[in-house]
Amino acid sequence: MTKKTRRKLDGALKAKIALEAVRGDVTVTDLAQRHEVHPNQIYAWKKQLQEQAARAFDMTVEQDAERAAQKRIDELHAKIGQLTMERDFLAARSGR
Repeated sequence: MTKKTRRKLDGALKAKIALEAVRGDVTVTDLAQRHEVHPNQIYAWKKQLQEQAARAFDMTVEQDAERAAQKRIDELHAKIGQLTMERDFLAARSGR
């Protein structure tokens, strides 16, 4: 028995399928059969598209995310600096 490998769909195809589902021209069942995916997966992509559609037009969300990421990077750099100083101090104290 050979095991089926999982198909990996790219984001563009998922978006296309989700948009077709949102339009409602074709039933989700027909879309699932045409693209050979489970209907529940299409419902999940449709929900994700509807929940995150506002992000496409709201630049503040993206800027907030970038600020949060930069803050986290700065915190990590500070922690690296602290740990480096502690290591150097302890190495000097131990006689290395």
